[in-house]
Amino acid sequence: MTNPSVFPGKHRIAVACGAALAEGPVWDPRSGTLVFVDIRGHGVWRWQPGKDPACIDVGEPVGFAVLTQEPDKLLVGLKSGLARLDLGTGRTEPLLQPEPGKAGNRLNDAAVGPDGSLYFGSMDDAEVEPKGALYHLSERGLSSFGEPAIITNGPAIDPERRLLYSADTTAGRVFRHALAPDGTPGGRELFVQFEEGWGHPDGMTVDAEGHVWIAHFGDSRVTRFSPEGAPELIVPVPTAQVTKPAFGGPDLKTLFVTTAAKGRDPNIDPMAGHVFAFDLEISGIPAEPCRVLG
Repeated sequence: MTNPSVFPGKHRIAVACGAALAEGPVWDPRSGTLVFVDIRGHGVWRWQPGKDPACIDVGEPVGFAVLTQEPDKLLVGLKSGLARLDLGTGRTEPLLQPEPGKAGNRLNDAAVGPDGSLYFGSMDDAEVEPKGALYHLSERGLSSFGEPAIITNGPAIDPERRLLYSADTTAGRVFRHALAPDGTPGGRELFVQFEEGWGHPDGMTVDAEGHVWIAHFGDSRVTRFSPEGAPELIVPVPTAQVTKPAFGGPDLKTLFVTTAAKGRDPNIDPMAGHVFAFDLEISGIPAEPCRVLG
Protein backbone atom coordinates (compact mmCIF):
# COMPACT_ATOMS: atom_id res chain seq x y z
CA MET A 1 0.00 0.00 0.00
CA THR A 2 1.41 3.39 -0.98
CA ASN A 3 1.74 6.10 1.63
CA PRO A 4 -0.95 8.79 1.36
CA SER A 5 0.05 12.39 0.76
CA VAL A 6 -0.63 15.08 3.35
CA PHE A 7 -2.81 18.09 2.59
CA PRO A 8 -0.39 21.02 2.20
CA GLY A 9 -2.83 23.82 3.04
CA LYS A 10 -3.86 25.30 6.34
CA HIS A 11 -7.03 25.03 8.33
CA ARG A 12 -9.16 27.92 9.48
CA ILE A 13 -11.75 28.00 12.22
CA ALA A 14 -15.20 28.33 10.68
CA VAL A 15 -17.24 28.21 13.91
CA ALA A 16 -15.49 28.56 17.29
CA CYS A 17 -18.30 26.85 19.18
CA GLY A 18 -16.38 24.47 21.45
CA ALA A 19 -19.20 21.95 21.09
CA ALA A 20 -19.32 18.94 23.37
CA LEU A 21 -20.03 16.67 20.39
CA ALA A 22 -20.43 18.50 17.09
CA GLU A 23 -21.57 16.25 14.26
CA GLY A 24 -23.41 16.03 10.97
CA PRO A 25 -22.36 19.11 8.95
CA VAL A 26 -24.61 19.76 5.94
CA TRP A 27 -24.30 22.65 3.48
CA ASP A 28 -27.58 24.23 2.34
CA PRO A 29 -26.87 25.81 -1.06
CA ARG A 30 -30.21 27.64 -1.08
CA SER A 31 -29.09 30.01 1.66
CA GLY A 32 -25.33 29.41 1.78
CA THR A 33 -25.65 28.03 5.31
CA LEU A 34 -23.75 25.33 7.17
CA VAL A 35 -25.99 23.26 9.44
CA PHE A 36 -24.58 20.98 12.13
CA VAL A 37 -25.56 19.59 15.53
CA ASP A 38 -24.06 19.40 19.00
CA ILE A 39 -25.37 16.04 20.14
CA ARG A 40 -24.63 16.39 23.83
CA GLY A 41 -25.32 20.12 23.85
CA HIS A 42 -28.83 19.50 22.42
CA GLY A 43 -28.14 22.15 19.77
CA VAL A 44 -28.88 22.59 16.07
CA TRP A 45 -26.41 25.15 14.72
CA ARG A 46 -26.57 27.29 11.59
CA TRP A 47 -23.78 29.47 10.26
CA GLN A 48 -23.44 31.67 7.20
CA PRO A 49 -19.89 32.81 6.37
CA GLY A 50 -19.41 36.38 7.51
CA LYS A 51 -22.21 36.20 10.08
CA ASP A 52 -22.50 35.09 13.67
CA PRO A 53 -23.65 31.48 14.18
CA ALA A 54 -27.06 30.72 15.67
CA CYS A 55 -28.08 27.75 17.79
CA ILE A 56 -31.48 26.26 18.62
CA ASP A 57 -31.71 24.20 21.81
CA VAL A 58 -33.99 21.25 21.03
CA GLY A 59 -34.02 20.03 24.63
CA GLU A 60 -32.58 16.54 24.10
CA PRO A 61 -29.70 14.78 22.33
CA VAL A 62 -29.85 15.41 18.57
CA GLY A 63 -27.90 13.07 16.32
CA PHE A 64 -28.42 14.77 12.97
CA ALA A 65 -30.21 17.45 11.00
CA VAL A 66 -30.91 17.14 7.28
CA LEU A 67 -32.45 19.49 4.75
CA THR A 68 -36.08 19.30 3.69
CA GLN A 69 -37.90 20.77 0.70
CA GLU A 70 -38.91 23.71 2.91
CA PRO A 71 -35.85 25.93 3.57
CA ASP A 72 -37.19 27.00 6.97
CA LYS A 73 -37.54 23.44 8.27
CA LEU A 74 -35.11 20.61 9.04
CA LEU A 75 -35.67 16.93 9.69
CA VAL A 76 -33.82 16.09 12.92
CA GLY A 77 -32.93 12.83 14.60
CA LEU A 78 -33.60 13.26 18.32
CA LYS A 79 -33.16 10.72 21.10
CA SER A 80 -36.97 10.50 21.12
CA GLY A 81 -37.15 9.88 17.35
CA LEU A 82 -37.48 11.73 14.08
CA ALA A 83 -38.98 15.21 14.23
CA ARG A 84 -39.51 18.31 12.11
CA LEU A 85 -37.74 21.44 13.38
CA ASP A 86 -39.18 24.83 12.50
CA LEU A 87 -36.24 27.22 12.25
CA GLY A 88 -38.46 30.24 12.76
CA THR A 89 -40.09 29.17 16.01
CA GLY A 90 -37.50 26.66 17.24
CA ARG A 91 -40.27 24.13 17.85
CA THR A 92 -40.03 20.43 17.06
CA GLU A 93 -42.90 18.28 15.80
CA PRO A 94 -42.53 14.53 16.52
CA LEU A 95 -42.93 12.39 13.40
CA LEU A 96 -41.69 8.83 13.96
CA GLN A 97 -40.05 6.73 16.68
CA PRO A 98 -38.03 4.07 14.82
CA GLU A 99 -36.94 2.18 17.97
CA PRO A 100 -39.78 2.30 20.50
CA GLY A 101 -38.41 -0.66 22.45
CA LYS A 102 -34.83 0.58 22.83
CA ALA A 103 -34.89 3.28 25.51
CA GLY A 104 -31.11 3.25 25.88
CA ASN A 105 -30.49 4.03 22.23
CA ARG A 106 -30.29 7.33 20.38
CA LEU A 107 -30.06 8.29 16.72
CA ASN A 108 -26.59 9.04 15.36
CA ASP A 109 -25.96 10.39 11.85
CA ALA A 110 -27.81 10.33 8.55
CA ALA A 111 -27.68 11.02 4.83
CA VAL A 112 -30.30 11.65 2.17
CA GLY A 113 -30.32 9.61 -1.02
CA PRO A 114 -30.76 10.94 -4.56
CA ASP A 115 -34.44 9.98 -4.41
CA GLY A 116 -34.97 12.00 -1.22
CA SER A 117 -35.19 8.95 1.06
CA LEU A 118 -33.43 8.96 4.43
CA TYR A 119 -30.65 6.63 5.58
CA PHE A 120 -29.78 6.88 9.27
CA GLY A 121 -28.39 4.92 12.19
CA SER A 122 -28.76 4.43 15.91
CA MET A 123 -26.38 3.50 18.74
CA ASP A 124 -26.26 2.43 22.35
CA ASP A 125 -25.99 5.74 24.20
CA ALA A 126 -23.89 4.02 26.89
CA GLU A 127 -21.54 2.72 24.14
CA VAL A 128 -21.55 -0.81 25.58
CA GLU A 129 -24.02 -3.14 23.83
CA PRO A 130 -24.41 -3.83 20.09
CA LYS A 131 -27.95 -2.43 19.95
CA GLY A 132 -27.42 0.09 17.15
CA ALA A 133 -28.92 -0.43 13.71
CA LEU A 134 -29.02 1.19 10.28
CA TYR A 135 -32.31 2.23 8.72
CA HIS A 136 -33.76 3.28 5.38
CA LEU A 137 -36.90 5.41 5.39
CA SER A 138 -38.59 5.72 2.00
CA GLU A 139 -42.08 6.15 0.64
CA ARG A 140 -42.42 2.39 1.14
CA GLY A 141 -41.82 2.72 4.89
CA LEU A 142 -39.02 1.97 7.34
CA SER A 143 -36.62 -0.96 6.95
CA SER A 144 -33.31 -1.91 8.58
CA PHE A 145 -30.11 -3.12 6.93
CA GLY A 146 -26.58 -4.12 7.85
CA GLU A 147 -25.65 -5.76 11.16
CA PRO A 148 -26.08 -4.65 14.80
CA ALA A 149 -23.31 -2.43 16.20
CA ILE A 150 -22.55 -0.53 19.38
CA ILE A 151 -22.10 2.68 17.35
CA THR A 152 -23.23 3.04 13.75
CA ASN A 153 -21.80 5.90 11.70
CA GLY A 154 -22.07 7.33 8.26
CA PRO A 155 -23.98 6.69 6.18
CA ALA A 156 -22.60 8.44 3.10
CA ILE A 157 -23.85 7.99 -0.45
CA ASP A 158 -22.18 7.93 -3.86
CA PRO A 159 -25.18 8.60 -6.15
CA GLU A 160 -23.21 8.11 -9.37
CA ARG A 161 -22.08 4.60 -8.47
CA ARG A 162 -25.15 3.82 -6.37
CA LEU A 163 -23.13 2.94 -3.29
CA LEU A 164 -23.72 3.56 0.40
CA TYR A 165 -20.92 3.59 2.99
CA SER A 166 -21.38 2.99 6.72
CA ALA A 167 -19.14 2.43 9.74
CA ASP A 168 -19.10 0.12 12.71
CA THR A 169 -17.13 2.64 14.76
CA THR A 170 -16.20 0.46 17.73
CA ALA A 171 -14.98 -2.38 15.49
CA GLY A 172 -13.01 0.04 13.29
CA ARG A 173 -14.64 -1.12 10.08
CA VAL A 174 -16.18 0.77 7.16
CA PHE A 175 -18.55 -1.09 4.87
CA ARG A 176 -19.93 -0.58 1.37
CA HIS A 177 -23.47 -1.47 0.29
CA ALA A 178 -24.75 -1.52 -3.29
CA LEU A 179 -28.02 0.38 -3.71
CA ALA A 180 -30.80 -1.17 -5.76
CA PRO A 181 -32.66 1.02 -8.28
CA ASP A 182 -35.33 1.68 -5.64
CA GLY A 183 -32.69 2.77 -3.10
CA THR A 184 -32.75 -0.41 -1.01
CA PRO A 185 -29.26 -1.20 0.40
CA GLY A 186 -27.83 -4.61 -0.43
CA GLY A 187 -25.52 -6.76 1.65
CA ARG A 188 -22.39 -5.20 3.04
CA GLU A 189 -18.77 -5.77 2.06
CA LEU A 190 -15.69 -4.51 3.88
CA PHE A 191 -14.36 -1.25 2.43
CA VAL A 192 -11.71 -0.20 4.99
CA GLN A 193 -10.40 -1.78 8.17
CA PHE A 194 -8.88 0.92 10.39
CA GLU A 195 -5.33 0.08 11.45
CA GLU A 196 -3.84 0.35 14.92
CA GLY A 197 -3.20 4.02 15.70
CA TRP A 198 -5.82 5.36 13.29
CA GLY A 199 -8.43 6.05 15.95
CA HIS A 200 -12.01 5.05 15.08
CA PRO A 201 -13.98 5.67 11.86
CA ASP A 202 -16.65 8.28 12.48
CA GLY A 203 -18.68 10.36 10.01
CA MET A 204 -17.89 10.45 6.31
CA THR A 205 -18.74 12.00 2.96
CA VAL A 206 -18.19 11.26 -0.74
CA ASP A 207 -16.68 13.70 -3.25
CA ALA A 208 -17.57 14.22 -6.92
CA GLU A 209 -14.86 11.74 -7.97
CA GLY A 210 -16.30 8.94 -5.84
CA HIS A 211 -13.63 9.07 -3.16
CA VAL A 212 -14.66 8.66 0.49
CA TRP A 213 -13.53 11.10 3.19
CA ILE A 214 -13.62 9.54 6.68
CA ALA A 215 -13.13 11.25 10.04
CA HIS A 216 -10.70 9.61 12.48
CA PHE A 217 -12.11 10.02 15.99
CA GLY A 218 -9.10 10.09 18.29
CA ASP A 219 -6.46 10.57 15.59
CA SER A 220 -6.71 14.25 14.54
CA ARG A 221 -7.41 13.78 10.86
CA VAL A 222 -9.68 13.12 7.93
CA THR A 223 -8.49 10.67 5.27
CA ARG A 224 -9.54 10.55 1.64
CA PHE A 225 -9.85 6.94 0.45
CA SER A 226 -10.01 5.84 -3.19
CA PRO A 227 -13.09 3.93 -4.42
CA GLU A 228 -10.97 0.80 -3.89
CA GLY A 229 -10.36 1.66 -0.22
CA ALA A 230 -6.75 2.88 -0.44
CA PRO A 231 -5.81 5.94 1.68
CA GLU A 232 -4.71 8.73 -0.68
CA LEU A 233 -4.76 12.01 1.23
CA ILE A 234 -4.55 12.91 4.92
CA VAL A 235 -6.03 16.21 6.12
CA PRO A 236 -4.61 16.98 9.59
CA VAL A 237 -7.11 18.52 12.02
CA PRO A 238 -5.79 20.46 15.06
CA THR A 239 -7.77 18.53 17.66
CA ALA A 240 -8.09 14.87 18.55
CA GLN A 241 -11.76 13.96 18.27
CA VAL A 242 -12.72 14.47 14.62
CA THR A 243 -16.34 13.56 13.93
CA LYS A 244 -17.42 14.29 10.35
CA PRO A 245 -16.45 16.09 7.12
CA ALA A 246 -18.80 17.69 4.58
CA PHE A 247 -18.31 19.75 1.43
CA GLY A 248 -19.75 23.22 1.21
CA GLY A 249 -19.22 26.74 -0.03
CA PRO A 250 -20.44 28.21 -3.33
CA ASP A 251 -18.39 25.75 -5.39
CA LEU A 252 -18.53 22.85 -2.90
CA LYS A 253 -14.74 22.95 -2.60
CA THR A 254 -14.59 23.81 1.11
CA LEU A 255 -14.27 20.84 3.43
CA PHE A 256 -15.99 21.58 6.74
CA VAL A 257 -15.00 19.31 9.63
CA THR A 258 -16.80 18.98 12.97
CA THR A 259 -15.05 17.92 16.18
CA ALA A 260 -15.85 17.13 19.82
CA ALA A 261 -14.71 18.64 23.12
CA LYS A 262 -16.20 15.95 25.40
CA GLY A 263 -13.61 14.59 27.80
CA ARG A 264 -10.84 16.88 26.55
CA ASP A 265 -8.71 19.18 28.71
CA PRO A 266 -8.97 22.66 27.12
CA ASN A 267 -5.43 23.42 28.26
CA ILE A 268 -4.14 20.48 26.25
CA ASP A 269 -6.63 20.51 23.36
CA PRO A 270 -7.87 24.13 23.07
CA MET A 271 -9.35 23.63 19.58
CA ALA A 272 -11.65 20.80 20.66
CA GLY A 273 -15.27 21.17 19.59
CA HIS A 274 -14.72 23.80 16.90
CA VAL A 275 -15.73 23.48 13.25
CA PHE A 276 -12.85 23.80 10.80
CA ALA A 277 -12.65 24.64 7.11
CA PHE A 278 -10.14 23.57 4.47
CA ASP A 279 -10.02 24.98 0.94
CA LEU A 280 -9.56 22.19 -1.60
CA GLU A 281 -9.30 21.71 -5.37
CA ILE A 282 -11.78 18.85 -5.13
CA SER A 283 -15.54 19.40 -5.09
CA GLY A 284 -18.23 17.56 -3.22
CA ILE A 285 -21.74 16.45 -4.04
CA PRO A 286 -24.71 18.74 -3.25
CA ALA A 287 -26.81 17.66 -0.28
CA GLU A 288 -30.26 16.42 -1.19
CA PRO A 289 -33.36 17.55 0.71
CA CYS A 290 -35.30 14.78 2.41
CA ARG A 291 -38.64 14.16 0.72
CA VAL A 292 -40.11 11.71 3.25
CA LEU A 293 -41.54 13.07 6.51
CA GLY A 294 -39.90 16.42 5.73
